Amino acid sequence: MKADGFSHFPAETLEFLVALRANNDRDWFAQNKAAYERAVKRPAEDFCRAITARLDELSGLPHRPKIFRIHRDIRFSRDKTPYNTHLHISFTPDTDAGHRPGWYFGLEPELLTVGTGVFEFKNADLDAFRARVAGEDGERLATLIEDFPVGIRLSKPELKRVPQPYPADHPRAELLRRKSLAGWVDFADPSKACESGFADRCFDAFVRLKPLFDWLNAESH
Repeated sequence: MKADGFSHFPAETLEFLVALRANNDRDWFAQNKAAYERAVKRPAEDFCRAITARLDELSGLPHRPKIFRIHRDIRFSRDKTPYNTHLHISFTPDTDAGHRPGWYFGLEPELLTVGTGVFEFKNADLDAFRARVAGEDGERLATLIEDFPVGIRLSKPELKRVPQPYPADHPRAELLRRKSLAGWVDFADPSKACESGFADRCFDAFVRLKPLFDWLNAESH
């Protein structure tokens, strides 16, 4: 499947993010806002339209894209720089069902990555995740992870110990120590986002990650 209508980000996208990192203040951004609109915002919107349509087809679910704000929330942060120097985008199933996994894209001066998963299970969702991991569904997840193609990495477990009431020597202890689960495909160089055909390669990475999306999505049915 092709990500029609969008091939790649312009080289100016990455150049702008690098320049913003070196000039992260409101005066510089105000003077270069037109460049931001041209180099980052509009290409990101085009990327969202192309990839959303492909994810709808891939998963059989409608998706809602979200381009995360360039402005940082600095109210409770020691770092008072006003702008994010990355482009982050999520694609979330737009349904009335319960908690579902999402798809993610991240571009910054040192990193280009795409992923799928759940960033944080809370309360009943966390209990349900652990129950699935401890049962037959967990065996299927463990096998799925073992069979991942080369190049897929998992986020790290948040807990040092297996939570109660599960035994410390549970065969899926590593999965039980998680409060989130996401798989990622990292590209060799951020400049790959600016090469012809990147949208198709990005979508191919989502296809490789789909088995994890499907396992997590089954929990929401």
